[in-house]
Amino acid sequence: MKAVVMAGGFGTRIQPLTNSIPKPMLPILNKPMMEHIIKKLKSVGINEIVVLLYFKPEVIQNYFKDGSDLGIKINYVLPDDDYGTAGAVKKAQKYLDERFIVVSGDLVTDFDFKEIIGFHDAVNSKLTITLTSVEDPLQFGVVITDKDGKILRFLEKPGWGEVFSDTINTGIYVIEPEILDYIPDNIPFDFSKDLFPKLMKEGITLYGYNAKGYWRDVGNPESYREVNKDILKEKVNIDFEGEKLVYPSGVLYTKTKDLPASLEVVGRVVLDENVKLEENITLENVVVGKNCHIGKNTYIKDSVLWWDVKIGSNCKFLNSVICNNNIIENNVRAEHGVIIAEGCEIKDNVAFEKDVIIWPNKLIEEGSIISSNLIWGDKWKSSLFEGGKVSGRTNIELSNEMAAKLAASFGSILPLGKTILMSRDYHRASRMLKRSFLGGLLGSGLNVIDLKLMPLPVMRFLLSNTDAIGGVHFRQSPENPTITEILFYDNDGLLIDTNTEKSIERIFFRESFRRVNYNEIGEIKDEPLPLKSYKEKFLSLIDQESIKSHKFKIITDLLNGSTSIIYPDIVNTIGIENIILNAYFDEKKLSQISTLHKKSAEEISKMVNVLSADIGFVMYPNGQRVVTISDNGEILDNETTILIILYLIDKTVNRQVKVYLPVYVPEIMDEMFENIIVERGKTIGLKSNFLKDYYFFGNLEGNYTFTEMSYSFDGMFASIKILEMLSKTKQKISDIQKIIPNHYFEHKVVSCPINLKGKMMRKFTEEAIGKDASFVDGVKIFIDKKTWILMLPDQYADSLHLYVNSDKEEKAKAVLDEYIDKINKWME
Repeated sequence: MKAVVMAGGFGTRIQPLTNSIPKPMLPILNKPMMEHIIKKLKSVGINEIVVLLYFKPEVIQNYFKDGSDLGIKINYVLPDDDYGTAGAVKKAQKYLDERFIVVSGDLVTDFDFKEIIGFHDAVNSKLTITLTSVEDPLQFGVVITDKDGKILRFLEKPGWGEVFSDTINTGIYVIEPEILDYIPDNIPFDFSKDLFPKLMKEGITLYGYNAKGYWRDVGNPESYREVNKDILKEKVNIDFEGEKLVYPSGVLYTKTKDLPASLEVVGRVVLDENVKLEENITLENVVVGKNCHIGKNTYIKDSVLWWDVKIGSNCKFLNSVICNNNIIENNVRAEHGVIIAEGCEIKDNVAFEKDVIIWPNKLIEEGSIISSNLIWGDKWKSSLFEGGKVSGRTNIELSNEMAAKLAASFGSILPLGKTILMSRDYHRASRMLKRSFLGGLLGSGLNVIDLKLMPLPVMRFLLSNTDAIGGVHFRQSPENPTITEILFYDNDGLLIDTNTEKSIERIFFRESFRRVNYNEIGEIKDEPLPLKSYKEKFLSLIDQESIKSHKFKIITDLLNGSTSIIYPDIVNTIGIENIILNAYFDEKKLSQISTLHKKSAEEISKMVNVLSADIGFVMYPNGQRVVTISDNGEILDNETTILIILYLIDKTVNRQVKVYLPVYVPEIMDEMFENIIVERGKTIGLKSNFLKDYYFFGNLEGNYTFTEMSYSFDGMFASIKILEMLSKTKQKISDIQKIIPNHYFEHKVVSCPINLKGKMMRKFTEEAIGKDASFVDGVKIFIDKKTWILMLPDQYADSLHLYVNSDKEEKAKAVLDEYIDKINKWME
């Protein structure tokens, strides 16, 4: 027998707990909820499990890997769209050639799975629904059965007027494989709404088994709190890990040694590894995760602390959930409950007057009294911008009110009566927030040219070719479908600098907006033929005849992005034989770019080989980033691509030119170049008066700039420029790959709290003493003439970037492992 674990939900109702992890990964007794389910399945002899993914799939895959650590085999299935509960299981049909049980990965239960499967066997059922009784059935499918367990009637999520039973569908099913044939391919299809009525209509008897025991769907923050309380009050039959120590008023399960004698334990308390407790602490029904630190004279009750939480002295927390990477200083009190999402900093003497929710990455100043939820736009947040960009959860952190206020702040620092360009992708969230933002700009006395739907490179090109003094672009985050990003640009199409960010933030937090008179309110203007001017400049810089003469065949996937309004037209105007994929708008696919781009590259790789194409491209939706596929079908990593571009520039320019690169791009080809001078340095905050001296600028994220076109990253122009240079050299990508010297390059991200970044830089600098080293950006240590390692702290995230390059893979890996070990020791 096999199992299917449903692990694809967005966890919208349980935000902000699902800020960076999907709901099945929420910790229960310091293990992901889903791990408890998987162990329960293994305990009844199920060793092969299919996990259905959708939201943040990499978090689950990176944790469970192939399942071997738990003694099972896991097959992952990632549907390319939301096909409903049954439709998603249909996608796993090739793995389900025998009876299987379907369980949600985001529930807590102690049901006896053997009894459920035994009932299914005894009644010779084709599909058995596991049932239970609850006090409030409104959120679930209500079911009624006869005395033999045959289902007579069910209703999905009724109103109180429709409720006919308190027996509900738990979402746990035992299914025979032939039932999958009743589920259609590639359309949304739900178990309760679609499959069960269809089966009953076909005359197939469905059975319901009323299971005994604990079952709870963890659907919102309150249910997460309650399920933890239930576990600690022994309402759930679940295993507690750690050494069991009996105290006068309770029991402690601990993986941490060296506990203070003054510790008072009441009820059940669970401590994970490396927990540091100071004197005179009382813990009552509490779970504490790894690497937590609790200060002296602190009392915590009915609460869960995730990992890497620091709580100061003389604090009191009741009914609380404190997520990972929070720093809470002294004399902080939450006597009515609080949920604190990840990455917050709570200063001394803060009081939470009500049971409130604090969203991620908040800074709450000393002495604050908090009586309402802190989402965003509140004075307790330390900053709005990260590298010219404001991002937040759509309609939660980044609301219409927030967008209008941000626009008024931006408009207030700019001269009255000037013009701003605005553009967006086609997602409804981008459209909604842009309209609110537009109103804020008009109210501050600025005129707006509304480009509406427009690829980002086109908007940035227009900025440097009109009298607009700035631009704002709205897009859905390529990494997270729940987040909208607002990007701010100067009149050269470059992201605004830190000083401009701070000026906007100062007005935002003080709310000292410029509100103009009624006759000074800005106007909305049109930019006539914006695509025409971009296309004309584009084509004027490309040798179209050279490309035509080469008779290229290309395959490009536009990933349902806004580039479809211009890129196919340019390609066809030049006369390139092409296959353009996904050149239409699809909001659902736009929300899945973080996973679809990999699948796209794999598909184009196959097509390039089958159709003997010369090259393939994957164009990211906003047109800035591009992935290249070689004529031999190889998906090129960004490091190889940039080396190929440098080679092509060197062979095709008719004068000596300069190119500018980040310090982490390998130097292995520098000495081969005759016509280009390669310079490396910092890439943050570059200005047009600096970039104008360079022919090309690129990085290892697939972003490339040919400055004769504009100073912005432009994947569309870069892709055609590559074709032009290939036509002039009469070479294939695969030919140039062979010219690149053998070497090994790797990039690794290491977690590091922000308060230790300075120490890590110091330690790395000390390591460089007596060695050949560079300090242009980060610390780069040359181990020998062909081997170096670079440590570069992340500008915004709590992490360090390690880059290593060598002529030998084993040497590079050894150096990388050595320095990761050193960093971990330095952080202890």
